[in-house]
Amino acid sequence: MKSAQPDRADRGRFQLRLALLVALGVFAQESVWNFHDSQTPVTLAQYTTSVALIGLIMGLDNIIGIFVQPLMGFLSDRTRSRWGRRTPFILIGVPVAALLFVLIPLAPAFPILIAVIVLFSLTANSFKPVTEALIADQQLPQHRSKGNALGRAASSLTIIVSALLSLFVVDESVELAYIIAAAVMVGCFAILVFTLREQRTAGYLAVVDEDREAGVEKPGFFAILKEIVTDRDRSRLFMIAAIIVTWGSWAAIRALLTLYGVEQLGLSRGDAGGFTLPAGVAFLVVVIPVAILSDRFGRRLMMRLGIIVFALGALIAFAFNTSSTATLIGVLVAACGFAGFAVNATVMLWNLAPSQRLIGIYTGIFAVAQAIGSSAGPATVGLLVDATDWGFLMLFLAGISLVGLLLTFGVRREYAPEQLAEATFVEAERAEIAHADEAGAKQARVEADRES
Repeated sequence: MKSAQPDRADRGRFQLRLALLVALGVFAQESVWNFHDSQTPVTLAQYTTSVALIGLIMGLDNIIGIFVQPLMGFLSDRTRSRWGRRTPFILIGVPVAALLFVLIPLAPAFPILIAVIVLFSLTANSFKPVTEALIADQQLPQHRSKGNALGRAASSLTIIVSALLSLFVVDESVELAYIIAAAVMVGCFAILVFTLREQRTAGYLAVVDEDREAGVEKPGFFAILKEIVTDRDRSRLFMIAAIIVTWGSWAAIRALLTLYGVEQLGLSRGDAGGFTLPAGVAFLVVVIPVAILSDRFGRRLMMRLGIIVFALGALIAFAFNTSSTATLIGVLVAACGFAGFAVNATVMLWNLAPSQRLIGIYTGIFAVAQAIGSSAGPATVGLLVDATDWGFLMLFLAGISLVGLLLTFGVRREYAPEQLAEATFVEAERAEIAHADEAGAKQARVEADRES
């Protein structure tokens, strides 16, 4: 049996071109989601004055995602077609989601608007895990942190795109702004699909070869979930729990930071809301270096260090909880720390999957853990603040994040040995593809010489 840590001498190459292409797909889907979160509440407010109802409708996408994303990831894992296993879902889902998105500001009545939003959320959630699974499909296990970091960076850039659309287009034409966002999504996905050509990639060909050699019946959806729960090695369960808790801390700081600035620091709503921009920039700056360090020194170490830095940032803000400057510094430190966890959390689940053929459903499982944390985190911290005072917010965040740190110590390995064995299939396919391309180019040169 192979060791859990791959030999440094046999690390293969990071596929930068493929990583950038997949990051383009992540950018495409997240640009629409960010604009949806920014502007659709205003559209809903034209029909209702209930903030609770607006919040409920806008939260439906998380609820839908909990059920849809694991299932669609599972279905894409089992798909083999002339377009690959992920691409068919993108080819069907993206145009439908784009059309539904464009219809949101055009809905003539409130019930129709709700129906369009629900259908959009259902469709967009159906290819979200499929797109993200491509990150793992196209990289060897030891290089997935860098691929995921590029995806996270692309996702962060969509905040800027959404803000620019809001600033320069929305006041002129809301409908045009939705059309532009949808067109960006379709255009980027078209580049991804027709440039990547998944059916010819080494990752897909290796999966097909493994199907042929293994000849093992593919496990069902619930059998996969049962295997995670009943496995004597609890690494995956602890990793899922760590994602819920740590992502909940990050979601809480994002959701409650503006209100904290108003209530605790006495800032205006606009000034308090400005805390999130520097934090987003800090995350964007450190995400790539964190990925490189993770591939070099190990993902568990970088996750744990990231959580510790997050907790230190929260404690800085708590220690000087009447200073807006100290709060800003604390939030910046916390954002840099969270990058260490965010870059590696998905990758840890990918690499702990017993086979590369199950990457899609493990992407969906991550999405469920993330959604649970994003919902439970702000609610839990809010209850603690209600029971005490706003001055303790940052202390609660530090404490909860340290619970996440403790959970990571239950993750006893970084790789499933089966996936390290499967990586040899991918490397073999890449070598074969490169040899075939080289032979084809040589033959073309010979024929050209003959003609001349």
